[in-house]
Amino acid sequence: MPAKLIRSLKSTDGREFLRRRVFPASIPFLTLAFWMAFGEYGLLLAATVLPLPFLLAPLGDSAASSGEEADFDGLTGLLLQSALERRMDAQMAHLAEVGNASVCFSIKIDSFARLRENHGDQTAEEVLRVLANRIREALRTKDIVARSGDSAFLVSLDPVPHLDLETAITMAKRFQGSIEEAIPLQMASIYVTCSVGFCLSSRLNRPSATAMIQGAEMAMSEARLSGPSSIRAYTADMGRKVISRRKTQSEAARTLQKDQIKAWFQPQISTDTGEVTGFEVLARWEHPERGILAPVQFLDVLNQTGQMGELADLMTRQALNAVRAWDDAGLHVPCVGVNFAGDELRSPTLVDRIHWELDRNELDASRLGIEVLESVIAGTPDDMVVRNVEAIAKLGCNIDLDDFGTGHASISSIRRLPVKRIKIDRSFVTNVDRDTDQQRMIAAIVTMAERLDLSTLAEGVENAAEHAMLSQLGCAHVQGFGIARPMPFDDTISWMEEHKAKLGPALQIGQKSN
Repeated sequence: MPAKLIRSLKSTDGREFLRRRVFPASIPFLTLAFWMAFGEYGLLLAATVLPLPFLLAPLGDSAASSGEEADFDGLTGLLLQSALERRMDAQMAHLAEVGNASVCFSIKIDSFARLRENHGDQTAEEVLRVLANRIREALRTKDIVARSGDSAFLVSLDPVPHLDLETAITMAKRFQGSIEEAIPLQMASIYVTCSVGFCLSSRLNRPSATAMIQGAEMAMSEARLSGPSSIRAYTADMGRKVISRRKTQSEAARTLQKDQIKAWFQPQISTDTGEVTGFEVLARWEHPERGILAPVQFLDVLNQTGQMGELADLMTRQALNAVRAWDDAGLHVPCVGVNFAGDELRSPTLVDRIHWELDRNELDASRLGIEVLESVIAGTPDDMVVRNVEAIAKLGCNIDLDDFGTGHASISSIRRLPVKRIKIDRSFVTNVDRDTDQQRMIAAIVTMAERLDLSTLAEGVENAAEHAMLSQLGCAHVQGFGIARPMPFDDTISWMEEHKAKLGPALQIGQKSN
């Protein structure tokens, strides 16, 4: 036997190899040898002697190995939060003595539950693996990254002498830029956004791993409340904001009775003429102390307290009041859309209530659009939902299928219900001016809609380039921040007048300009 191999087998790793690999593989042969030499007594002897190397072997190495494996996430290969905390404590042991500083980032993928629901567990897990690798590649050798929760990551930077707020913000933007690049899959690319919160050790009186993680996660929660792809830094008064928010949530259960929730309006315009073709109604809580609050801060509470039906009635009432006021001001808005979820659509009195509101405002039913989520009609639709949607359509109201492309509604279910228009989800619109996969998906949806005699509206248009590409692809209507942000009713009239002035005299198709 070569000397090198003998030395290898005499080493600790070599002995471990013999014990774990060679000896177990030889057990059947050793058992047979005992039986041939001693008969039945040999089998008893083999059963007694052969397990001894395993029973007497030290447990330290295997226990350490299993402990190391327990430190890592099986899906992404990243550390788990508990392991990250231990390593952070080691990093920060002499932080103040040497005058260094560190920062902890909490990164949360926006709307990940919806991505998992729409694309399935396998795609969601592949997305997490890709994002974990991107974060890892953005770090230095001694920086630490861990997975925390279903769609969240923690990053702790190795302490350095100089670390200020501007540097931390730059690093947060670097994470965002890496995460928000297209994720190529088999059929198309997926785009995600992330919210980032961070806590500088210099912001804490007694910096520790636990305190920095709590601060970073608190900042990340604040970022999520500001909308997707936001960044927030931990501040000392952030804890007071959390207490204030919890108080706000308790107030939300009574807010409908206080008449503080108002309808805000986001314009929808034609890609052919640029004219306003409608508004979508969006609920906003006009809090007397905290200002304007987005639905994320009160919808869950209203849903838990069974008040979503009341909210839908309130939005319908305010929407039709707005249409009446626009008519009186000489501004024609063809249709205003109100969102209805599954619970509201199951109400046996829904159709009568909508009919009464239309009669009260002396408006034709075509001026009201009912927006129904694609997921509501996916699979086997609820009988009551189907009957109500059909009855609302018979009144003359327009039925819009919202968030199209993210659910599992079949073409047959679309045709079974009286849908007039499909609203293409913003996930297909993002970067449509630069991503050819996105363009092909939009073109396919528009072609299908034309064959089924349906109109199309693209949501989430952020800039003029996306607007122009959607127009070229044949999408009939657009809405999004690139057109206008949601606004209170009092601002709609001046906005429409300014928008009309920008358009100038209408130029009909086929007409030549002078």
